[in-house]
Amino acid sequence: MNDKILQTEYADVMEQSYIDYAMSVIIARALPDVRDGLKPVQRRTLYDMQQLGIRHDKPYRKCARIVGDTMGKFHPHGDSSIYDALVVMAQDFKKGLPLVDGHGNFGSIEGDGAAAMRYTEARLQRVTQIAFLEDLDKDVVDFMPNFDETEKEPVVLPVRLPNILVNGAEGIAVGMATSIPPHNLGEVIDAVKAYLRDPDLSTKQLLRYLKGPDFPTGGIVCNEDELLQIYETGTGKLRLRGRVEIEKGKAGKTNVVITEIPYTMIGANISKFLLDVATLAETKKTNDIIDITNQSSKDGIRIVIELRKDADVENFINMLYKKTKLEDTFGVNMLAVAGGRPETMGLRTILKHFADFQYEITRRKYTTLLAKEREKREVQEGLIKACNVIDLIIEILRGSKDRTMAKRCLVDGITDGITFKSKESRIMAQQLMFTERQANAILEMRLYKLIGLEIEALIKEHDETVANIYRYEDILESHSSMTQVIMQELDGIKKEFAVKRRTVIENTEQTVYVEKKVEEMDVVCLMDKFGYARTVDMATYERNKEAADAENKFVFVCKNTGRICLFTDSGQLYTVKVESLPFGKFRDKGIPIDNVSGYDTAKEQIICAASQSDLNLYRFVFVTKQAMMKVVDGGEFDVSKRCVAATKLQDGDALVSVELLKEQRNVILQSNDGYFLRFAIEEIPEKKKAAVGVRGMKLSGNDEILNVYYTKTGDDQVIEYKEKQLELAKIKLGKRDGKGVKVRT
Repeated sequence: MNDKILQTEYADVMEQSYIDYAMSVIIARALPDVRDGLKPVQRRTLYDMQQLGIRHDKPYRKCARIVGDTMGKFHPHGDSSIYDALVVMAQDFKKGLPLVDGHGNFGSIEGDGAAAMRYTEARLQRVTQIAFLEDLDKDVVDFMPNFDETEKEPVVLPVRLPNILVNGAEGIAVGMATSIPPHNLGEVIDAVKAYLRDPDLSTKQLLRYLKGPDFPTGGIVCNEDELLQIYETGTGKLRLRGRVEIEKGKAGKTNVVITEIPYTMIGANISKFLLDVATLAETKKTNDIIDITNQSSKDGIRIVIELRKDADVENFINMLYKKTKLEDTFGVNMLAVAGGRPETMGLRTILKHFADFQYEITRRKYTTLLAKEREKREVQEGLIKACNVIDLIIEILRGSKDRTMAKRCLVDGITDGITFKSKESRIMAQQLMFTERQANAILEMRLYKLIGLEIEALIKEHDETVANIYRYEDILESHSSMTQVIMQELDGIKKEFAVKRRTVIENTEQTVYVEKKVEEMDVVCLMDKFGYARTVDMATYERNKEAADAENKFVFVCKNTGRICLFTDSGQLYTVKVESLPFGKFRDKGIPIDNVSGYDTAKEQIICAASQSDLNLYRFVFVTKQAMMKVVDGGEFDVSKRCVAATKLQDGDALVSVELLKEQRNVILQSNDGYFLRFAIEEIPEKKKAAVGVRGMKLSGNDEILNVYYTKTGDDQVIEYKEKQLELAKIKLGKRDGKGVKVRT
């Protein structure tokens, strides 16, 4: 055997492999087909449920059985993806037309996950059975082998309604994503019918029937004038709002009640909305809120915000729109697979693809039905003819030695070997000339079919078959007749399954929220060792000064309209607006500073916190583990960015101390091996923040800086070292870049 080594460029192999992977994700995983509006995992799950006989009128079956069967036969990509798709198809708050009837815990609108698949059960919805799977046995779509070529699966389901518009779609592929909003079933069908009557209708004319998106959560679409552009191009942004009602509360108070939410708020965003409203109260952005309660249930959303008597309700609602997810945007990108390729489509293009698909499956359906009716007519005509000469048929059967002999006589008129009562019977038998299908039917006919009423029923059935043939031929030969059939089927689906529109579409001006001006004042920021931060007024701090200094790691004065600066050991500077921190009483609990600053508590820790208003007044001293030091002018850190680099660090180095220079005269460096070096701060040169700095202390081996202390003139600072007291002023004064002295106590 001769082995051949094919040499090729590595880049070419990677490029081709990545293209193959990308197309696999795009076509076979992430994007829906424009014809049935389903992703492969959804299509396979529904088909498997139909194959298992889990119809809408049958008992529920365990989801674990459905998922396992789907994975084993059609979708070998993991059970979680199949179960997630099954769950979403059963959630009426995500799908305008649920395709699966779920029994058990299938999650909630507030983001609760579904129970494990071993606990839940499911079956097909009636609409799925009627409009998605009904005609699979009529050769209306092509089938292809499954992944191991042991089963056949449909390339596309013969869906009778434009599911890609009714239920929408979401998916992220490689380099592209789809986001199609759901629509009202009745309106979509009306738009399809209008397009079938006149394919030249413009998008603007089609929007007379299809008003716009219809989300299961209701709400309001606020930019009606932009819908034409969105549906022409297939891309754009919808501006969504929740529905807000005003009710009278107790003791003359006002309740703002949210009864419908934007579609984008489904899930964890409801909890985030509640948290955002609470934060508005905690940060004193508004003083109107007395209480907020989530009274939502299976009957619908109901979030109640109780306001003060003198609250400006309209301005408060506008604040909710501006500061929370109660007003949000939904990005529309109507991307789907058409003809094996991903394509961004407008409304007319989607309807064209759907209409072409309907004509195709209708043609294939009635071609199959016509062939069956013609076969049936052939058999019926043979049986009717046989009934008219039944005595001769019986004589042939009785005179034949076997079935083959009798069949040859009926089909070809060959009477050799058959015993007849008379010569006339033989001559008549030679002239019968039945078709092979008719002969088989005659030979299999039972005697009770010779009863008079049965013969009449046969003749009546034949008349119906002939009528069906004429009707099917008319449908296949006449485009208008086929169109009429498609429209009648759509009318039947609309009559049984359409619901009223839930989302209001209107033009609403942008929210105007007048934010109350905050009176600037000095406050004290308190941050404990666990990173919980809050602010109190100066008077509160003075009354509790001793406890505040003892209980908190960082205590400093700042402006309530300013920012605070957080230096971390990784050399980063984070800035936080003071208004983001809760302001209140001394014993009120703060919030984790990482929630508003963005620093990673697992990778870095705060070593210095200061008011940004002090930056231009003071300088900072930086000290690292490797004893690199520098003085930096505070003005370099007067930035508005949320995170910037505060200093440059060498590999493996980290900040140990960042200190504001005020009245300090000496700096004391303590190493891990017990060496102390005290020298004047004037010996530390001033550098830019991007500089590494100079060496402050000579370290030996793996020694590193452990602590940094600062002293003032006349300061008798004492620290505890090796369980004994050490006066820092008694440490011998040296020079920068010295080794220091070994302290033995």
